[in-house]
Amino acid sequence: MYKGALSVLKWAYGHYGDQLVYACSFGIEGIVLIDLIAKVKKDARIVFLDTGLHFKETYDTIDAVKERYPGLDIVLKTPELTVEQQNEQHGDQLWKTDPQSCCHMRKVIPLQEALSGYPAWLSGLRREQSPKRAGTNFLNKDEKFKSVKVCPLIHWTWKDIWRYASREELTYNPLHDQGYPSIGCAPCTQPAFTADDLRSGRWSGTAKTECGLHE
Repeated sequence: MYKGALSVLKWAYGHYGDQLVYACSFGIEGIVLIDLIAKVKKDARIVFLDTGLHFKETYDTIDAVKERYPGLDIVLKTPELTVEQQNEQHGDQLWKTDPQSCCHMRKVIPLQEALSGYPAWLSGLRREQSPKRAGTNFLNKDEKFKSVKVCPLIHWTWKDIWRYASREELTYNPLHDQGYPSIGCAPCTQPAFTADDLRSGRWSGTAKTECGLHE
Protein backbone atom coordinates (compact mmCIF):
# COMPACT_ATOMS: atom_id res chain seq x y z
CA MET A 1 0.00 0.00 0.00
CA TYR A 2 2.70 2.43 1.06
CA LYS A 3 4.87 1.89 -2.01
CA GLY A 4 1.88 2.08 -4.34
CA ALA A 5 0.69 5.40 -2.93
CA LEU A 6 4.21 6.80 -2.99
CA SER A 7 4.62 5.74 -6.63
CA VAL A 8 1.41 7.55 -7.57
CA LEU A 9 2.59 10.69 -5.79
CA LYS A 10 6.03 10.57 -7.41
CA TRP A 11 4.43 10.21 -10.82
CA ALA A 12 1.90 12.99 -10.14
CA TYR A 13 4.45 15.53 -8.91
CA GLY A 14 6.87 14.48 -11.63
CA HIS A 15 4.17 15.08 -14.24
CA TYR A 16 2.43 18.17 -12.84
CA GLY A 17 5.09 19.68 -10.56
CA ASP A 18 3.87 22.88 -8.89
CA GLN A 19 0.63 22.62 -10.85
CA LEU A 20 -0.66 19.94 -8.47
CA VAL A 21 -2.55 20.98 -5.33
CA TYR A 22 -3.91 18.87 -2.48
CA ALA A 23 -7.36 19.76 -1.12
CA CYS A 24 -7.28 18.39 2.43
CA SER A 25 -9.91 18.17 5.18
CA PHE A 26 -7.26 17.20 7.77
CA GLY A 27 -8.99 14.00 8.78
CA ILE A 28 -6.83 10.94 9.39
CA GLU A 29 -6.62 10.06 5.67
CA GLY A 30 -5.51 13.61 5.01
CA ILE A 31 -2.83 13.46 7.69
CA VAL A 32 -1.48 10.23 6.23
CA LEU A 33 -1.48 11.65 2.71
CA ILE A 34 0.27 14.83 3.87
CA ASP A 35 3.01 12.72 5.44
CA LEU A 36 3.44 10.82 2.18
CA ILE A 37 3.40 14.05 0.16
CA ALA A 38 6.10 15.55 2.37
CA LYS A 39 8.36 12.63 1.47
CA VAL A 40 8.01 13.52 -2.22
CA LYS A 41 7.58 17.31 -2.32
CA LYS A 42 8.38 19.20 0.87
CA ASP A 43 6.95 22.49 -0.41
CA ALA A 44 3.70 21.09 -1.80
CA ARG A 45 0.61 23.28 -1.78
CA ILE A 46 -2.17 22.14 0.58
CA VAL A 47 -5.59 23.82 0.55
CA PHE A 48 -8.07 23.60 3.42
CA LEU A 49 -11.64 24.77 2.80
CA ASP A 50 -12.20 26.92 5.87
CA THR A 51 -15.99 27.13 6.02
CA GLY A 52 -15.91 28.90 9.37
CA LEU A 53 -17.91 26.02 10.82
CA HIS A 54 -15.21 23.52 11.67
CA PHE A 55 -14.44 22.02 15.07
CA LYS A 56 -11.77 23.71 17.16
CA GLU A 57 -9.96 20.37 17.16
CA THR A 58 -9.65 20.58 13.37
CA TYR A 59 -7.94 23.97 13.51
CA ASP A 60 -5.64 22.68 16.27
CA THR A 61 -4.73 19.76 14.02
CA ILE A 62 -3.86 22.13 11.17
CA ASP A 63 -1.56 24.07 13.49
CA ALA A 64 0.17 20.84 14.54
CA VAL A 65 0.68 19.85 10.89
CA LYS A 66 2.16 23.26 10.08
CA GLU A 67 4.63 22.81 12.92
CA ARG A 68 5.64 19.31 11.83
CA TYR A 69 5.98 20.18 8.13
CA PRO A 70 7.12 23.83 8.01
CA GLY A 71 8.00 23.65 4.33
CA LEU A 72 4.47 22.89 3.14
CA ASP A 73 2.44 25.73 1.66
CA ILE A 74 -0.78 25.32 3.67
CA VAL A 75 -3.53 27.74 2.62
CA LEU A 76 -6.91 28.23 4.32
CA LYS A 77 -9.46 29.10 1.64
CA THR A 78 -12.55 30.93 2.90
CA PRO A 79 -15.94 31.48 1.21
CA GLU A 80 -17.05 34.88 -0.09
CA LEU A 81 -19.55 35.25 2.76
CA THR A 82 -18.76 34.92 6.45
CA VAL A 83 -21.11 32.72 8.46
CA GLU A 84 -22.77 35.88 9.84
CA GLN A 85 -23.28 37.32 6.34
CA GLN A 86 -24.69 34.02 5.13
CA ASN A 87 -27.14 33.99 8.04
CA GLU A 88 -28.29 37.50 7.16
CA GLN A 89 -28.77 36.74 3.47
CA HIS A 90 -30.02 33.16 3.56
CA GLY A 91 -31.38 32.67 7.07
CA ASP A 92 -29.92 31.11 10.19
CA GLN A 93 -28.59 27.56 10.05
CA LEU A 94 -28.64 27.15 6.28
CA TRP A 95 -26.71 23.92 6.86
CA LYS A 96 -29.93 22.58 8.37
CA THR A 97 -32.57 24.15 6.11
CA ASP A 98 -30.67 23.68 2.84
CA PRO A 99 -27.42 21.73 3.36
CA GLN A 100 -26.85 21.39 -0.39
CA SER A 101 -26.75 25.17 -0.86
CA CYS A 102 -24.61 25.62 2.24
CA CYS A 103 -22.01 23.14 1.00
CA HIS A 104 -22.08 24.68 -2.45
CA MET A 105 -21.37 28.18 -1.15
CA ARG A 106 -18.90 27.24 1.55
CA LYS A 107 -17.07 24.33 -0.10
CA VAL A 108 -17.71 23.81 -3.81
CA ILE A 109 -17.29 27.41 -4.99
CA PRO A 110 -14.19 28.01 -2.82
CA LEU A 111 -12.59 24.83 -4.17
CA GLN A 112 -13.39 25.88 -7.73
CA GLU A 113 -11.58 29.14 -7.01
CA ALA A 114 -8.66 27.37 -5.30
CA LEU A 115 -8.21 24.95 -8.21
CA SER A 116 -8.50 27.59 -10.91
CA GLY A 117 -5.45 27.29 -13.15
CA TYR A 118 -4.40 23.92 -11.73
CA PRO A 119 -4.68 20.98 -14.17
CA ALA A 120 -4.77 18.41 -11.35
CA TRP A 121 -5.50 18.02 -7.67
CA LEU A 122 -4.93 15.38 -5.01
CA SER A 123 -7.59 13.76 -2.86
CA GLY A 124 -7.51 11.25 -0.02
CA LEU A 125 -10.53 9.30 -1.27
CA ARG A 126 -10.56 5.58 -0.54
CA ARG A 127 -12.79 2.98 -2.18
CA GLU A 128 -13.72 1.55 1.21
CA GLN A 129 -15.18 4.84 2.48
CA SER A 130 -18.62 4.55 0.89
CA PRO A 131 -20.48 2.85 -1.98
CA LYS A 132 -20.27 6.07 -4.02
CA ARG A 133 -16.49 6.05 -3.75
CA ALA A 134 -16.01 2.35 -4.54
CA GLY A 135 -15.29 3.06 -8.21
CA THR A 136 -12.59 5.68 -7.61
CA ASN A 137 -9.38 5.23 -9.63
CA PHE A 138 -5.86 6.57 -9.17
CA LEU A 139 -6.57 9.08 -11.94
CA ASN A 140 -10.08 10.45 -12.41
CA LYS A 141 -11.40 12.94 -14.95
CA ASP A 142 -13.07 15.63 -12.88
CA GLU A 143 -15.70 17.44 -14.95
CA LYS A 144 -16.89 19.62 -12.08
CA PHE A 145 -13.50 21.19 -11.46
CA LYS A 146 -12.21 20.81 -15.05
CA SER A 147 -9.13 18.92 -13.93
CA VAL A 148 -7.69 15.52 -13.10
CA LYS A 149 -8.27 14.18 -9.59
CA VAL A 150 -5.40 12.03 -8.33
CA CYS A 151 -6.26 9.60 -5.51
CA PRO A 152 -3.21 7.70 -4.18
CA LEU A 153 -5.02 5.99 -1.28
CA ILE A 154 -7.82 4.19 -3.10
CA HIS A 155 -6.71 0.70 -2.03
CA TRP A 156 -5.98 1.57 1.60
CA THR A 157 -8.33 0.21 4.25
CA TRP A 158 -9.26 1.93 7.50
CA LYS A 159 -6.83 -0.41 9.26
CA ASP A 160 -4.07 0.47 6.78
CA ILE A 161 -4.56 4.16 7.50
CA TRP A 162 -4.31 3.72 11.25
CA ARG A 163 -1.43 1.26 11.02
CA TYR A 164 0.58 3.83 9.06
CA ALA A 165 -0.41 6.71 11.37
CA SER A 166 0.68 4.70 14.40
CA ARG A 167 3.95 3.59 12.84
CA GLU A 168 4.87 7.14 11.82
CA GLU A 169 3.56 8.61 15.10
CA LEU A 170 1.37 11.12 13.27
CA THR A 171 -0.61 13.75 15.14
CA TYR A 172 -4.30 13.55 14.23
CA ASN A 173 -7.64 15.10 15.12
CA PRO A 174 -8.60 13.85 18.62
CA LEU A 175 -12.24 13.61 17.52
CA HIS A 176 -11.26 10.38 15.79
CA ASP A 177 -10.86 8.88 19.26
CA GLN A 178 -14.36 10.03 20.20
CA GLY A 179 -16.29 8.08 17.56
CA TYR A 180 -15.85 10.42 14.58
CA PRO A 181 -14.25 8.48 11.70
CA SER A 182 -15.23 11.21 9.22
CA ILE A 183 -14.96 14.85 10.29
CA GLY A 184 -16.51 17.80 8.49
CA CYS A 185 -18.24 20.96 9.66
CA ALA A 186 -19.35 20.83 13.30
CA PRO A 187 -23.11 21.36 12.73
CA CYS A 188 -23.27 18.50 10.22
CA THR A 189 -20.99 15.93 11.85
CA GLN A 190 -21.88 13.39 14.52
CA PRO A 191 -20.21 10.18 15.67
CA ALA A 192 -20.72 7.34 13.18
CA PHE A 193 -23.72 5.15 13.86
CA THR A 194 -22.30 2.04 12.24
CA ALA A 195 -18.83 0.65 11.70
CA ASP A 196 -19.93 -0.52 8.24
CA ASP A 197 -20.34 3.06 7.00
CA LEU A 198 -17.56 5.35 8.17
CA ARG A 199 -19.43 8.38 6.84
CA SER A 200 -22.75 7.63 8.55
CA GLY A 201 -22.23 10.51 10.97
CA ARG A 202 -22.24 13.10 8.18
CA TRP A 203 -25.48 15.02 7.52
CA SER A 204 -27.35 12.64 9.81
CA GLY A 205 -31.12 12.64 9.30
CA THR A 206 -30.88 13.72 5.66
CA ALA A 207 -30.43 11.91 2.35
CA LYS A 208 -27.21 13.84 1.77
CA THR A 209 -24.00 11.76 1.77
CA GLU A 210 -21.48 14.02 -0.01
CA CYS A 211 -20.65 17.72 0.25
CA GLY A 212 -20.51 18.07 -3.53
CA LEU A 213 -16.75 17.95 -4.04
CA HIS A 214 -16.71 14.33 -5.19
CA GLU A 215 -20.04 13.98 -6.98
